Amino acid sequence: MAALASATATVSSVALRLPPSSSSRVSLASVKLPFSNNVNSLKLNWSGSISAPILHQNHSTLTSPPRSLTIVSAKGYKLKTHKASAKRFRVTGAGKIVRRRAGKQHLLYKKNKKRKLRLSKMVQVNRSDYDNVIGALPYLKVNRQAT
Repeated sequence: MAALASATATVSSVALRLPPSSSSRVSLASVKLPFSNNVNSLKLNWSGSISAPILHQNHSTLTSPPRSLTIVSAKGYKLKTHKASAKRFRVTGAGKIVRRRAGKQHLLYKKNKKRKLRLSKMVQVNRSDYDNVIGALPYLKVNRQAT
């Protein structure tokens, strides 16, 4: 009985994945699993998920074999945004990636007014660089067909 208590304590914070008929996720704290006094009723497979048989409420209409409830503890990982790239690139309303022109930071006294105005404007990133920018900024809302 002590082994059963330790087994339930170790999985108490894990979310349950219910069968496809129900779309909500439920925590183990709000669900009473039908564990018996036998610790061998818990099955641990190679992926580390625990499954136990589900008993139906109405035992007289038990026509199909009971389904198993799988506890899933694996999480997907988030991709990280490259913060230096996030400060250098923007997306237009049409989904194009734009950047600033190089050459407007220093030594401006020898550049004429027309050249400085041209360097002030944003320009579209070259199509050959789109994959590099999108790789650095995975959550950027980009229209890949924008030309």
